Amino acid sequence: MNVKSSLLALAVLAAAVATSDARAEPRYFAARPGALAAAKARLAAGDATLQPALDKLVADADRALAFMPVCVTQKTKLAPSGDRHDYLSTAPYFWPDPSKPDGRPYVRRDGKINPESRTAASDQLRLEGLGRTVETLALAYWFTGREAYAAHAARCLRVWFLDSATRMNPHFNYSQGVPGLSEGRPAGMIEAGGLIDAADASGLLAGSAAWPESEEIALREWCAAFLDWMRTSKLGRAVSAADNNQATMSDVRAVRFAFKVGRTDLAREILTAVGPQRIAVQIAPDGRQPHELTRTKSFSYSRLNLSGLGTLATLAERVGVDLWNFATPDGRSLRKAIDYLAPYAKSSPPPWPHEQIAELDGASLAPIFRQAARAYRDAGYAQIAAQLPVTERARSQLLDPTTTR
Repeated sequence: MNVKSSLLALAVLAAAVATSDARAEPRYFAARPGALAAAKARLAAGDATLQPALDKLVADADRALAFMPVCVTQKTKLAPSGDRHDYLSTAPYFWPDPSKPDGRPYVRRDGKINPESRTAASDQLRLEGLGRTVETLALAYWFTGREAYAAHAARCLRVWFLDSATRMNPHFNYSQGVPGLSEGRPAGMIEAGGLIDAADASGLLAGSAAWPESEEIALREWCAAFLDWMRTSKLGRAVSAADNNQATMSDVRAVRFAFKVGRTDLAREILTAVGPQRIAVQIAPDGRQPHELTRTKSFSYSRLNLSGLGTLATLAERVGVDLWNFATPDGRSLRKAIDYLAPYAKSSPPPWPHEQIAELDGASLAPIFRQAARAYRDAGYAQIAAQLPVTERARSQLLDPTTTR
């Protein structure tokens, strides 16, 4: 679908949304259908198990009110195009080559972040902060109705996506460039999480005077253009053809953008392919993720990829595609990968048998096991999640509140 057709679909979608009760079931795709409404109902009924998570969300939102709106035009360096509105970032694991006078081309040191990639010259940290801030504020608004949260979330969205003086052009041509090697890389798609986190969260602002429908439609037009770039550009096609977490997380972004702009057909197409193209390729029969085990942070990337696959499985429930129970004849499946990581889902996990140059954070597996507990109706998985210290106050309690306990 081209951009013009996408805009027509958006107009039809907007009319349909306007006739529905958006507050009862927000158009927000990071949570399961009905999950937020269920959480709100349980909180209203005095369910104390969810209150700590809501209290933390509100505290986070109060801090987020101090976050100043950011934009791509704030960076101190221009993209190769010379356009201030083009997103720009530098590959984090590439460093100057000490054997070259100017250090170029940069050389790869996997897992070791070059501080150059985290300076004001890059948009990466600004985008990360945008996604985190808007999502926090929008969720807090949806649960509390406090207009201050919606107003600041809307302000941040306008500055990044809509205002002509500051808006980002809808492409990632210059994401994770490597000095002396490339202006942009397929791996840069990993940074698009901040874009979809912020854009998706705008659906939680429905009903607020701070975010009129006209601006929601304009944001969907931007998202349709970015999705078109993902599907047709050289970098977008290249990351989709990868065999590791980069492809998985690109699928997550593409599916959420597709849902955002009303392209359920495209979302279903991508999700249907996840079984044979991702699970069957990325997971071994014993549950290992071989492509992630080659990394210097092999646990971290195994967790990231499994988290992405779990997110895709949850999104697939919206279109009747069952990825939780997909399995190849030789046993490659999501459940095998979950079971492989289960022994490490502890505050003090046992030694990891592969290279991991960073601290092994077993508690970061809590959301995965919450998802698995519900998907498989397995109390054992719920018990694993419950014993992790982050679970009680974790936002996933609100995004998926019906986990088997």
